[in-house]
Amino acid sequence: MKLSVIIPVYNEEATLETLVQKVQATGVDKELILVNDGSSDGTREILNRLKGQANGDFQVLHHETNRGKGAAVITGLTAAQGDLTIIQDADLEYDPMEYPSLLKPFEDDEVQVVYGSRNLQDNPKSSFAFYWGGRILSWVTGFLYKTQLTDEPTGYKVFRTSLLKDLKLESQGFEFCPEVTAKILRRKIPIHETPISYRPRSWEEGKKIHWRDGFTAIRVLLKYRFARIRP
Repeated sequence: MKLSVIIPVYNEEATLETLVQKVQATGVDKELILVNDGSSDGTREILNRLKGQANGDFQVLHHETNRGKGAAVITGLTAAQGDLTIIQDADLEYDPMEYPSLLKPFEDDEVQVVYGSRNLQDNPKSSFAFYWGGRILSWVTGFLYKTQLTDEPTGYKVFRTSLLKDLKLESQGFEFCPEVTAKILRRKIPIHETPISYRPRSWEEGKKIHWRDGFTAIRVLLKYRFARIRP
């Protein structure tokens, strides 16, 4: 199975090149789709240089203005040709060497979605509020959708590409995560979880998600829980 790796990038010049090297070193059959989401640092130049040096499938797409993670995922998805798609943040919090364990469940043809859970093994925590915010989101998801996810807001989500394209995603920002979770669970598609490692970075190091995004996520979970399902 070929893996499409969609990497939304916004002002990540400090980690971008290392991240790309790590993804390329995984040994997985893959294509890289990097979406520069209106970066104002040296990200564009780094991406163009990496593209010129790349061997294999390596695409670079640009947003002229910052539109958000969800918008970058949607743009990247239009170019995805792999059997499976993973969303890879560019900040090195998630280790691409986890790809084999994330892909292994797809050996079962019935598996459609796999989430990497930071809570199924011991990991550092970025902050008390961030950790418990994620646990609360997982609990709210379980309550609304009758599921037992341990890490709904995880950054490692892997999908069969045909399914992800069929979801008709709408979210422009970080609410991409609860939207995709809600739409999958409304279809009664099981989400499988596997343990992953996690190296959180601080806000001083460039972490972009904030507490208010947690409230947005709950609103999105509620919205799609009670939205009318279109035929």
